[in-house]
Amino acid sequence: MKRCTRCILPETFPGIQFDAEGVCQYCRRTPAPEVRAAQRQALRTQFETLVQAVRERPGYHGLVAWSGGKDSTYTVWLLKEQYGLNLLTFTFDNGFVSPAAWTNLRTVSETLGVDHLIVKPRFDLLRAIFARSGEPGLYPPRALERASGICNSCMGLAKGVGLRLALEREIPLLIYGWSPGQVPLHAALFRLNRALLRTMVQAAVTPLEQAAGPWVRQYFPDAALLERIQEYPYNTSPLALVDYDEARILDIIQPLGWRRPEDTDPNSTNCLLNSLANTLHLRQLGYHPYEMELSGLVRDGVLTRDEALSRLAAAGSAQVVQEAARRLGLAELLA
Repeated sequence: MKRCTRCILPETFPGIQFDAEGVCQYCRRTPAPEVRAAQRQALRTQFETLVQAVRERPGYHGLVAWSGGKDSTYTVWLLKEQYGLNLLTFTFDNGFVSPAAWTNLRTVSETLGVDHLIVKPRFDLLRAIFARSGEPGLYPPRALERASGICNSCMGLAKGVGLRLALEREIPLLIYGWSPGQVPLHAALFRLNRALLRTMVQAAVTPLEQAAGPWVRQYFPDAALLERIQEYPYNTSPLALVDYDEARILDIIQPLGWRRPEDTDPNSTNCLLNSLANTLHLRQLGYHPYEMELSGLVRDGVLTRDEALSRLAAAGSAQVVQEAARRLGLAELLA
């Protein structure tokens, strides 16, 4: 298979175009390193100014979506220990959080002394969503460039939970522990408002309702809540604003009791559903949903091209994939 000679995007990726040297359009359009560094510094300065302001407020300063993976765990440490924020963390339990990830969540929350909520919808309802999400056609192609249909559904519900919690509790920062490859720099810090929230909620709810019905709306902000709130939070992914160094991240979080899970694949350190989601996406669409993320990390110099290709090749065990498919009633799709 032909791949970009600078990053790892394959010829099967939607809309990919290579020049005579085999370089894709994403690499050709990437700003020079010094330009990206200046953009990151400007956003980091804005974030630090924002943090100084919210620290003066009573109550929780930030709500962190915490999966138990390395990046979200480091985000919790960074914001509490380096920035001095009073945090409320929450985990969306999709029924496939790995046992090792649960251990990490319990251990690190005790070590750091952060408050932690778990949101756990009924599994039969989640199963209805994920089973439909495993079928092609629920999400538009653009939504599948960075995540599978199943992962889009899970993230959509988790985002809805985060939005609702932040608004109900009037928490000024809604925080995601995503690596730089998962979120473009221009989307790493922005202020939410009523119109934007309505658009975001509707975009997430529409495919979920198609998959499983109107029960999903209870996890999203409703019209009455959007009208009542006077001050909307900032949406931020702090890891996109700092110099991302995976080795340093591991050096910091391992003394907190975090251990690399052995029950998931290297691309996901928290979700047993991930390998099935990626397997179905690759079979149906011909490219891996993490190829865009990993190619961004290559362009940023976080991973070498060989390291990124190695992560793509390292899938979860066949046993985990089969068990996830069985629980969702999707075993026939693996035949």
